Parts: sequence; C-alpha cells; structure tokens
Amino acid sequence: MLKLLIVKTSSLGDVIHNLPIIHDIRTHYPDAEIDWVVEESFADIPKLHPGVNRVIPVALRRWRKAIFSKNTWSEIKAAKRSVSQQPYDVILDTQGLIKSGVITSMSYGHKHGFDKKSAREPLASHFYKTSHLVARNQHAVARIRTLAALSFGYPTPTDLPNYGIAASAQPSLSLNAPYVVGLHGTSRDSKLWPVTHWVKLGMELAKLNLQLVLPWASTAEFQRAQQIAGALNNAIVLPKQSIAQLATIISQAQAAVGVDTGLSHLSVALSIPTVAIYTDTNPALTGVYAGAHAPAVNLGNINIIPEPIQVMDALKNIL
Repeated sequence: MLKLLIVKTSSLGDVIHNLPIIHDIRTHYPDAEIDWVVEESFADIPKLHPGVNRVIPVALRRWRKAIFSKNTWSEIKAAKRSVSQQPYDVILDTQGLIKSGVITSMSYGHKHGFDKKSAREPLASHFYKTSHLVARNQHAVARIRTLAALSFGYPTPTDLPNYGIAASAQPSLSLNAPYVVGLHGTSRDSKLWPVTHWVKLGMELAKLNLQLVLPWASTAEFQRAQQIAGALNNAIVLPKQSIAQLATIISQAQAAVGVDTGLSHLSVALSIPTVAIYTDTNPALTGVYAGAHAPAVNLGNINIIPEPIQVMDALKNIL
C-alpha cells in the first residue's frame, strides 16, 4: 500500500483548492493511504473527504501568538511526533511556503514540492528532495493538480476537478423552505459587497420564493447579517455554525452567492451552483473553480463591483 502525506495547512480557500488531488491520486493509486497536515481551524475540510485516511492538525497561527509558552512547545512536539511517527513513500507540499516546508522537513520519506521558480516563497524549494516547475499563470487548482501529477508520475489531468467531499454534520437548525446561501463575510472590508446590494438581491430572490440564508463568524459579520435581514422579509440569520455544520447547510441550498471568501470555494466543492463576487481581487488565478457536477461563475474584478441585477442574471443562468 502506497503511504502518502499531503502538506497543505491554510487558508480555507487554499485547502479546498487542494481537494481534487485526492481523487486524482486515488484514480491512479486506488489503495493509496493518504494523510493530510492542515491548520486546526480548517481540519473539518479534509475530514469531509472519504479518501483521506488521517488528518493531522497543526496550530501555526495560534502558536505564533504564544511562541514562548510552555504549552505551545508541548503542542509543537506532539505535532512533530504525529508527522514523523511513520515513514511515507511520498510527501507532497502543495503550499510552497517556508512554514509548510518546515513541516515537510519533519516527516520521513521522499519529499516533493514546487521548485524555486514556482513556489510562492522560493526558499521553500530547499526542503524538498524533488522539486517541480509548474507554470504560475494558471488557476491554483490546475497548478496543484499539475504538481501532484508530476510528483506521482501520472498524466496531468485535463478534466474538471472532482472535489470529492460530502457534508454530514448536523446543523443547529433545520431549513425547510428553498434557499440561497449569502456568503457575505470576508477577510478584508475591500472585498465586501455593499449591504444595499445584498438587500436588492434578497428582494429579487423573494420573487422566486427563495429565502436568503446568512451565516456569520465574527461580530462584524453578525451585525451585517442582521442589517441585511432587517430590510427583508425572506432572510434568515443563522446561529453560529462550525465549518462542518455550515457545509451541511450549504449542501442543501439551491445555490450560493458569495464574496471573495473560502466559503464560496466550499460551496463549489459541495457541487452547489455558485456565483462569486469580486470587488478587490482578480479571480483569474484564485476565483471559484467549477467542479464536474455544478456550474460556478466569477463576477467583478479589482475596483469593479457587480450590480445586483448582474448577480441575479448569473444566478438564474446557473439555476
């Protein structure tokens, strides 16, 4: 049995972009046993994939905030033991950062990753025994699938990706009426879509007898969700959910509309028709990437804010 270790720690969207290689690898090596090192806050994502054997959580973000704590170093030692407790036939770092390279160096086996011209941080390439040149002017999903193909010796895939996940966690409430998930929260204010646009979208959804379901993760997102819902008769602000619970809610939606956030990528990975809205970034290299089972549309660009009618038209087209 081929034993493999994948190192892809963060962020949420990047972890989701990594999912298709599990299907690709197992297509060529059906009996492969695949472990995955991931940031603890995103560990729910690889756990959704039946092809992942063991998920090894790390807490780099939390450890950095308390680097001199005795407990931090105890957790680091435990994580190192988990990564190094067994030898692997292939270790693949698909992140291409120094931090992921350091994690890769803790493991035992033949290490692969991006070469210095391909990695996001060129120094990361020094941690691998074999490094690969992968063109940077392509979408992240395509880059990772190419890297995996080069590392495992099978042809570079040309089909649409199979993200391979299924949600099963029980959410904290049941939603009976048909709904669209509105993924309004994101990491920077410059990526937000105006509240007035969300309200107009909600009004259009009401004409189709669809509810607008609004998740949130922070206080600011909760307040924004309440503001949107307060102007509509067909909007629901969810209780706070884990990623696994939210995956179930998204998986039961008619569609999703989201800004530049990892949850928009999660919607695509769950085979839900998705319209993604970009206002401060170019979606060409990291926008939502349709899988084999549902369409996805990217709208907007840097300083180009899509209007509600454009989003609604795109939503109708993919539905």
